[in-house]
Amino acid sequence: MEMRVKETAVQFLSGGGRLLPFQPFPPAARREAYEALPQKLRRKLISLGEDVLDTPYPALTASAFMDYGRTGNRVRFETPYFKRRHMLNAFVTAECMEGEGRFLDRIADGIFALCEESAWQLPAHNSYLRGAPAELLPDVSRPVLDLFACETGAQLACILYLLKPQLDQVSPALCQRIHLELEQRILRPYLTEHFWWMGSGEEPMCNWTPWCTQNVLLTAFLPGCPEDSGRQILRKAAESCDFFLKDYGEDGCCDEGALYFRRAGLCLDMACDIMDQVTGGAFSPLYRWEKIRNIAAYILNVHVSGRYYFNFADCSPSAGRAGVKEYLFGKHTGQPALMQFAAEDYREAGDEIYREELYQLNLYYQLLNAFTHQEVMSVNTAGRPAPQDIFYPSVGLFIARSGHFALAVKAGGNNDSHNHNDTGSITLYQDGQPLLVDIGVESYTKKTFSPQRYEIWTMQSCYHNLPTIDGLDQHDGPEYRAAEVRSSLTKERAEISMELAGAYPFSEPGRSYRRRVTLDKIQDCVLLTDITDCRDVVLHFITDERPLSVEENRLRVKGADISFRGASLLETEILPITDERLRTAWDHPLYRVNLKMTEREFTMRIRSNIAG
Repeated sequence: MEMRVKETAVQFLSGGGRLLPFQPFPPAARREAYEALPQKLRRKLISLGEDVLDTPYPALTASAFMDYGRTGNRVRFETPYFKRRHMLNAFVTAECMEGEGRFLDRIADGIFALCEESAWQLPAHNSYLRGAPAELLPDVSRPVLDLFACETGAQLACILYLLKPQLDQVSPALCQRIHLELEQRILRPYLTEHFWWMGSGEEPMCNWTPWCTQNVLLTAFLPGCPEDSGRQILRKAAESCDFFLKDYGEDGCCDEGALYFRRAGLCLDMACDIMDQVTGGAFSPLYRWEKIRNIAAYILNVHVSGRYYFNFADCSPSAGRAGVKEYLFGKHTGQPALMQFAAEDYREAGDEIYREELYQLNLYYQLLNAFTHQEVMSVNTAGRPAPQDIFYPSVGLFIARSGHFALAVKAGGNNDSHNHNDTGSITLYQDGQPLLVDIGVESYTKKTFSPQRYEIWTMQSCYHNLPTIDGLDQHDGPEYRAAEVRSSLTKERAEISMELAGAYPFSEPGRSYRRRVTLDKIQDCVLLTDITDCRDVVLHFITDERPLSVEENRLRVKGADISFRGASLLETEILPITDERLRTAWDHPLYRVNLKMTEREFTMRIRSNIAG
């Protein structure tokens, strides 16, 4: 196992390097720095604090915490939990921008509210072993370091860094309390206990590793920590980054999808950048590593248009706007096209960026946004090169574009992090708008990460653009995967083919179901060909709009002509979208077209009828 990040830390520490103060942006007492920010930006951030100035912090109750263990409901506790943190961040940024003390009492209220919480972890994460059932209530004597305990630590550490003199004028007890809670709830457990996301041997990691690690680093280094504990934290954090990186292919593909890239690849960048700053640049050579550069470029390659991304697994097609963090990752890795993409998306997002969950939750991100805003806004995005066609062998993700179409095909297997049974599924956009879609995932409940996960309809292959074969849908697990995957990318033609029988739980060996997907760039059309020796096949296609039957074996969807041979239309089902999380991507029903295969070979051709 390569341990490049840990080796970088060891070389620095063994070479007598001393840790530097971490000063990523000015504290609020540096009024000239804040007054130099654009007035429009300052007014916006002040208004976000004013919007909740008279709103009480919501209560958190034991019964709401127990909801998860009793009913599987996550919302009743998580909604007020996150609202507290969003409100506190809004007051802090408003005070930093205004500097008149108007929000200090509300900040003090928020500090007390968070410090008085019995635990900072979410109820769904209230356990000490990976995969173990969550305890009904927290043990206050033994903190759990989950995603949001670490987020809370970073939030309070950032408040100390930004506003310590102002809070001390209100009462020194505020900062003393924060220091105490950070030591007891984050730093001491981090150095004395092992949580699974820290990594160990070949155990698979996921976005938890860089996400938690980034926030532990912020908790330690923003307010400053003793040299000895800082050196221990640096070494341990670097080792965790390596454990995370071992599960990435050299191609840099995020098997959790674009949404989780922002918790995975971007947090890795933030963690490395923090370590780089406190070591005076010791970690900067890592950004020349091709794997890191590929991880950064992934988000550009999977972007379709506007808010849409090629999605799979638990990722939504509306995976959030790019902005300052993506821009900085591009800057760190020396990739101008990524910087231009992030700057363009940031500008197009406008005020939408302030409503993003990632932005609202992490105070450090908010200040990075503020102090990088002018740089990003000044980027010349003219002449930005189009994203490249690409095949990611580590995950089996194939992406190609033509005049009207943007196509993705998911080969690989059904053992990805946040997996859906979607091996062989295709996703197709026409002129930047969804045509054949991947639905995404509903709001998380206890069932989402349980043995009953694949009872949820959005996880099942029959609700992807895939066949049901002899009454069987795909199965989850490392052995259920595509075989004989071959891809070809040229200027005239992009094609991928695979054997899909291995993704299905057939009781007898020797079955075959071959799929080939071609994007003909000269004819500007998509051709799907399925060949099988199976007798009972129902093909499913999920469409963004209701298909209209033009004639037998021909459909019209959103200005696209879809013709097919070797199958007959069974029915078109309406898929109502009622779940709140799904409705962030789909504010209307989707449709499932079911075709009965009548021959051993099925072909579908998709052409655009849109001029241009």
